[in-house]
Amino acid sequence: QEAPAGAAPRAVCAERVDLGQRIAYLDPAAGEHVVAGEWDFVCDARSPGEYEEDHVIGALSTPVLSDEERARVGTLYKQVSPFEARRLGAALVSKNVADILMREFQEAPADARVLVYCWRGGDRSLSLAHTLSRVGFDVHLIKGGWKAYRARVRAELPSLGQYDLRLLRGVTGCQKTKLLHALRRKGAQVIDLEGAANHKGSILGVNVDSAQPSQKLFEGRLVAQAARFDRRRPVFVEGESSLVGQRVVPSALLHAMRAAPTVVVGAPMAERVRFIRRDYEYFEGRAVGELKERLRRLRQLRGGETVDRWLAQVDAGDFDAFVQDMLESHYDPAYEAAAARDWTGETLETVVVEGVGGDAVD
Repeated sequence: QEAPAGAAPRAVCAERVDLGQRIAYLDPAAGEHVVAGEWDFVCDARSPGEYEEDHVIGALSTPVLSDEERARVGTLYKQVSPFEARRLGAALVSKNVADILMREFQEAPADARVLVYCWRGGDRSLSLAHTLSRVGFDVHLIKGGWKAYRARVRAELPSLGQYDLRLLRGVTGCQKTKLLHALRRKGAQVIDLEGAANHKGSILGVNVDSAQPSQKLFEGRLVAQAARFDRRRPVFVEGESSLVGQRVVPSALLHAMRAAPTVVVGAPMAERVRFIRRDYEYFEGRAVGELKERLRRLRQLRGGETVDRWLAQVDAGDFDAFVQDMLESHYDPAYEAAAARDWTGETLETVVVEGVGGDAVD
């Protein structure tokens, strides 16, 4: 394009600024695992809403655009022009990246290893990664971003059924989850379905303080638990149905669980009642309304007369009688039916837990 008449000609510079090769890729599609424990920081540059739906396990939420800002820039891109959207986006991103550096990285050592990603490895993650690399940190990008990570998780799900599983199963209240945690503390390999699902696996198993994760995040947690398992060693898992709350157990894992060798866990009724009252203590106070609402949902299954009896026990504060009645009238029959229908693996041994808490399960 010619310069306007009378204007000085524009200088033409052939040389371009070389910013160096300070950012490396981690490529899930090439089989590289995304394990947060191998990094000092894993930064999710997507919006908070995207992060909440799913994220690399252990990642920090470091959004370079908030949900509202992302929507604003997107609208500008569609309705005005890409240039206008990029100009506004750059201003917002610059402000937010500065906040991230002040909030997360002022105490970070010079040799910190940082992994950054956004939805598909584009401008959002690059903007944060570039700034961090200029500081001098060892910075990597997930090639393909969250989409590549999610594809890797999905590809890993069938492998959950390929481990040498040992199933812990038994009636409600015999502290199976506590046993799993004790095994993990002693160095055993454990898949914790209830921990990953943020749910105790029954109609009363809801966490009254926080919601369940999305199905995607639940699956990511399971894959992360198994990421460094040694296939030569057994993996312990608690017997669950196909649903943990509203989260679906991956089919390969579920099928392997149903055929796995089993350790049957039991406990005296009095100990079961004592443990359940301790483990669900919130239902006797601040969440009693939630308890009663969930009991009413069982009318069709257990009958109005039985549910009314449970509600009367709760209203009377007779929680020992209520818990034992629930076990005998609801949980134990359901367990026996599921055991006869679903679990086909050989029984290795039977363990009876006496007492409640750490000493009992250790």
